[in-house]
Amino acid sequence: MRVLILGGTTEASGLARLVADQDWISPVLSFAGRTLSPVLPPIPHRIGGFGGVDGLAGFLRAEKVDLMIDATHPFANRISNNAAQAAEIAGLPRLILQRGPWLAGLGDDWRVVPSVTEAAKAIGAQPKRVFLTIGRQDLLPFRDLAPQHDYLIRSVDAPDMALLPPRVEILTGRGPFDAEAERALMTIKQSQVLVTKNSGGADGKLAAARALGLPVIMVARQAPPPGEIVETPAEALAWIARHAGRGPTERGA
Repeated sequence: MRVLILGGTTEASGLARLVADQDWISPVLSFAGRTLSPVLPPIPHRIGGFGGVDGLAGFLRAEKVDLMIDATHPFANRISNNAAQAAEIAGLPRLILQRGPWLAGLGDDWRVVPSVTEAAKAIGAQPKRVFLTIGRQDLLPFRDLAPQHDYLIRSVDAPDMALLPPRVEILTGRGPFDAEAERALMTIKQSQVLVTKNSGGADGKLAAARALGLPVIMVARQAPPPGEIVETPAEALAWIARHAGRGPTERGA
């Protein structure tokens, strides 16, 4: 069973580890290439784009892919839309493996906004110390619309200096980060507001913001393209097994 996994997330890595133990699955994990040093999986992989919908559809046909699993980041909307169209063109089943979103709870002070641009505006006119954890790709609105703030920007890789607001400190690191460490960081840096995307997963920074009484500006995720969705690698493996007509732990001869 030839399976293409579109990856770059914790869930994709978890699925890669699971399918590595199933010798009836012939997998390949594809990274978009946005992270400079991705954590490489124990299965065959590739790095880079496909050249849009037609390029991906051509890859699916050329590689005789049977199933595709979109395990990209919840905010990788363009890639997910391309995957949906390519799967339809190639005539093969597609599954979305996506962690659930965070939900505001008791003690949370969230302002939910529809885009990064609106997040930059929502910080307000009064200068603040902002903990910005949206990755390194979408920083221009903060440079152009909200340059008066002091930013602590954390991302896996350092961002392009040309994208940065004038008052900034860069912190590189790969999560997950626990709540105690996040609380200590926000305290030391005297953060006044957290700006993040609702990517789900480990929520240490949200727990820290709640404990410190800090407001959170939360960028809402867009709905994924239509299709079956699961939240865990184990569920994705079970989906593969169903399409192969076997149990998820069966091994080939």
